[in-house]
Amino acid sequence: MKKLKVLLLNGSPRKNGCTNRALTEVATALKNNDIDAEIIWIGAKPIQGCTACGVCRKSNGNGECPYKDGVQEFHQLAKSADGFVFGSPVYYAGANGSLHSFLDRLFFAYGSSLKGKVGACICSARRAGTTATIDNLNKYLLINQMPIASSNYWNAVHGSVPEDVEKDLEGLQTMRMLGNNMAWLLKSIHIANIPFPTEETKIKTNFIR
Repeated sequence: MKKLKVLLLNGSPRKNGCTNRALTEVATALKNNDIDAEIIWIGAKPIQGCTACGVCRKSNGNGECPYKDGVQEFHQLAKSADGFVFGSPVYYAGANGSLHSFLDRLFFAYGSSLKGKVGACICSARRAGTTATIDNLNKYLLINQMPIASSNYWNAVHGSVPEDVEKDLEGLQTMRMLGNNMAWLLKSIHIANIPFPTEETKIKTNFIR
């Protein structure tokens, strides 16, 4: 069977913080299931938000986003990946701004490279705002026809520093089960080898009268 691979995107400005600790737990579970797993950090520098310039939609939809800050590099890796996990710290009950900007451009310009592939989202918080953040991030997957892997609880860990996360045994278990479930889903899809459904031409309805 083909060696399957999952890319895990760390959207935190802290490379080795709580979000990375959670992603590491997911990655370890994936590797234990013979799935390749690579954590990619978006960095601490500002990420340009989408300006709706339309450049990526030129050349019959094969244009490149003009901003060069890691989105294109991730897109190249995404082409050959089979699954994705997007991780973020909680900022005001939502994902942090850099990750939002990254995902806005990734899905708008290069969503076809992720469509039909398994996805999941996780977050870390000191205390609250986790379920709102997960719901916020899952919308990127839902609009892009991506099967979503689940766990036995909301995909979140708690703590201000990684040492705190180590004490969140339930949160870490949730991450492990997410990795195990994602591996099962990936293998099931791969073994079934059923073609992705034929896509209809998108219908856009304008509600303004």
